[in-house]
Amino acid sequence: MTIPQPTPFIAGGLPLLIGSLPVNDPLVALHEWIMTATPQIPIWPQLPTNPYEHMLHQFAEGLPGVVEESIETSDSRIYYDTEATGFEEAQLAFYEEYLQTAEDPDLLLTSRFAVSRQRAQGIYTLTDAAGDFISPTALKGQITGPFTMLTGVHDREDRLGYYNPTIRDIVVKGLAMKAAWQALFLKKQSSLPVLIFIDEPALAGLGSSAFISIAADDIKADINEVSAAIHSVGALAGVHVCANTEWDLLLSSEIDILSFDAYGYFDRLILLKEQLQNYLDQGRILAWGIVPTSNHEAIEKESCESLVRLWEEQAAQLIQPGRDLAAILKQTLITPSCGTGSLPPVLARKVLDLTRDVSRTLKEKYQV
Repeated sequence: MTIPQPTPFIAGGLPLLIGSLPVNDPLVALHEWIMTATPQIPIWPQLPTNPYEHMLHQFAEGLPGVVEESIETSDSRIYYDTEATGFEEAQLAFYEEYLQTAEDPDLLLTSRFAVSRQRAQGIYTLTDAAGDFISPTALKGQITGPFTMLTGVHDREDRLGYYNPTIRDIVVKGLAMKAAWQALFLKKQSSLPVLIFIDEPALAGLGSSAFISIAADDIKADINEVSAAIHSVGALAGVHVCANTEWDLLLSSEIDILSFDAYGYFDRLILLKEQLQNYLDQGRILAWGIVPTSNHEAIEKESCESLVRLWEEQAAQLIQPGRDLAAILKQTLITPSCGTGSLPPVLARKVLDLTRDVSRTLKEKYQV
């Protein structure tokens, strides 16, 4: 199989959103929120008001052994069960289709790895409206990461899915193919570059007693497998973590974009200055989450001017011969620190406006 080369993409300080929005209607989310703030890189909106779009449910369909119950009620459950009747047959069918689509990714579009409209209204809204966009630079999607999925789904005895090798392999390969499907589905709408972010909030728990027996190399291998599937259809792979984590794991992985909460955790990331410099030397991208989302008071007090100053103070710590602030901005996307789906709409709107304005100000100042 020939792996297509990704369409060239330059970050150039452009504004970008993470995913979730506090909106019920995907059309409103796209046209009245996303396209007014980040028209250069439209994303498909995740709408957590829809129970099928909750992080663990959204990409669970078609994964044998993963059981969902009462999704639309307050008693909603998701767990894994490899002892259920029919599991072995379902597992065999899954792997047969996995091998077929891995060999010929064009088969993904009509495979079990397609994400339904019920689970991701936003991606269909985005592609339906693709012809309405004015000179976009890229399209962005997102998927729940394997570590977050496997530590969020337990069995009936409350054992993590990560510790079950059968479920771990199914989930990693299933998410990898769903990410590739998503990238291919978006690429079919245009010749634009496609960015797929692997959302891994659970990586913030590394080092805790709950995950003490999980090896960083195993986590990286899973992320690399999903990234490889995204690369196999010519798209770029990113990882988003909205808190502190073991950053060297991600900086040494095969991702193209590191998305991080710069507002809250830049002081932790910059401790790995040499690794960050090496990462940038490879032409890779930082999605700089400079706009706060987790603290209401911080959102209310910050302005475009204060956040521009903050970015400059942080980025100055990466200056070296041949790499000034303008060069760093060329390898930067300006983003919120996380999604805005849990925020009051008025604060979410301010986050989007700040993201747009900080990007615009920096691009004008540094002529990027």
